[in-house]
Amino acid sequence: MASAARGAPLPERSGALVEDPQFQEILQRSRSLTQKILLSIADTHKSCVHSQTLQLTSSENTKLATMASTIGIPPAPLLRAVSENFTLESGLRAMHDGLQLHHGLLSSISPRLKVKEKVVALMADIRDLKVQVVKMEKMSQTSDAVPPTSASVELRLPGDYEVQVAAHLTLVQLQTFSQDVARCLRSLDRSNDEDDDEKES
Repeated sequence: MASAARGAPLPERSGALVEDPQFQEILQRSRSLTQKILLSIADTHKSCVHSQTLQLTSSENTKLATMASTIGIPPAPLLRAVSENFTLESGLRAMHDGLQLHHGLLSSISPRLKVKEKVVALMADIRDLKVQVVKMEKMSQTSDAVPPTSASVELRLPGDYEVQVAAHLTLVQLQTFSQDVARCLRSLDRSNDEDDDEKES
């Protein structure tokens, strides 16, 4: 699946950009930051979510969809590997919007947490990754590109339980979104095509 997505021909302009050494350098930094975020989510969850019923990897998480709606947590943007049907610009915009969303959610939640150090560190990594994505966006955009909108997130958190659920659901969603980011970035990485093909064969 990953090799098929990676092998899909990109439109000529996007393909040339992806091959650009500067783009690849930013891409490598982005991949490293994405992995750092993914590796820190479990510890962050453990540090701020103390309810035994709220586990990071649990089939019960899907049952909390109504709670997410009540609290006001929006879904993450759809992100797929770049292909003929999903452009580089669309992918980078979805990455940017998703990172901005999760940074906003954590910013709303963190003041209500008793232990927030790991959440603050995670927010810094999300912000750093967003900076790298913006650099790639600027390289890919045409002059008439629409500037990204900055939407503030207002959550309904009347009590401590809602704060716990909000932190839990945000981290669960961030984990899934970051896995999508990692896959999308991997599909654009030209430095390890041969290594990956050897592993997958």
